[in-house]
Amino acid sequence: MASRSSHRCQPLPEFQYCIQMISVILVGHLGELPLSAASMATSFATVTGFSLLLGMATALDTLCGQSYGAKQYSKLGVHMQRAMLILVIVSIPLAIIWVNTRPILLLLGQDHDISEAAGEYACFMLPSLFAYGLLQCLVKFLGAVVANSISNWINVLLLVFYVKLSPSCVDTWTGFSKEAFRNIFTFHRLAIPSAIMVCLEMWSFEMMVLLFGFLANLKLQTSVLFICHNTSYTVWMIPFGLSGAVSTRVSNELGAGNPEAACLAVNVVVVVAVTVGLLVGTMLILIRNIWGYAYSNEVEVAEYVADMMPFVAASNFLDSLQCVLPGNARGCGWQNIGAYINLGSYYIVGIPCAVLLAFVLNVGGGGKGLWLGLTSALAVQVTSLGHSDKLGARGNSGSGLRHVL
Repeated sequence: MASRSSHRCQPLPEFQYCIQMISVILVGHLGELPLSAASMATSFATVTGFSLLLGMATALDTLCGQSYGAKQYSKLGVHMQRAMLILVIVSIPLAIIWVNTRPILLLLGQDHDISEAAGEYACFMLPSLFAYGLLQCLVKFLGAVVANSISNWINVLLLVFYVKLSPSCVDTWTGFSKEAFRNIFTFHRLAIPSAIMVCLEMWSFEMMVLLFGFLANLKLQTSVLFICHNTSYTVWMIPFGLSGAVSTRVSNELGAGNPEAACLAVNVVVVVAVTVGLLVGTMLILIRNIWGYAYSNEVEVAEYVADMMPFVAASNFLDSLQCVLPGNARGCGWQNIGAYINLGSYYIVGIPCAVLLAFVLNVGGGGKGLWLGLTSALAVQVTSLGHSDKLGARGNSGSGLRHVL
């Protein structure tokens, strides 16, 4: 993410996530059971695998970005090698968990038929697990079910060749080095709080999918709410791309000793995020009556989706802001602060509110209650992150840089 090429050609996470979205859309037309199973398997895989690897990889936002800003170009390749080694090792126990998806879901009280099909779906996703970790490391360095697995590995290979052959990576990639095996703690010191910060947020959304399984009219609720969840996650990838951009810019400027320029970058990306949130929210409301048919032929499903879209649009607006603010935290090396904020927002406010609204007050049949609970978590998170960023801007921005490097 911090090489010279990052400022000219940044891979878009939106296109990467479209692979998963298209897979679920295709499965949805097979019926409610396959859609529910794919929903459950995808959520389980995100909680137990993808979110952890993505979170750990975001440590490179800080390490590579600040190294590039400090003109220590050769360190970028070393940081990426070290991250790849660690993420491959971490992927091994995660793969064992995926193999046991079926019994784990049954233990959590999920429907037998859905758990059976979800277990099979998760097994076919296994090859993509290892590719995903390597891919995220390459994307951070550059700024950048079976079908998913093949696509991820092709993506990895293409980026490997790009790093090897592109003249824009001459200074930042100097070949394999034994130095990657040294100072492993340097990466872990940022990777662990980075993973916690990302996982606490992503797990809360995926936990909602498990809670869907306890609502009345199981297959309908699970299908519709996962369509909403998948839609929300897809449009979330747009501000997530902005988050990566601001992480790079902030860390580059701090590495170069320019805290004022870093603050300007944050202000600009917040304005862009607000604009994007309004545009995307408007689009979701306009297409609400037809969007459900992209996932299912069932009229009942499509009508329920249309009813939920205004709630999805509202949460997406808040999501746009909360996504770019952690990008600033990663650029500064403040992952610990983000982790505490996410813990409080989602697990002290969001999930309890969702359970109260859905299962006690039965708001909107339960489904709307769950969604409103998460929306309240987003509101608390945005407020807290905005306040912490203001406090951080008043302090000594360079202190975080000296601590990391």
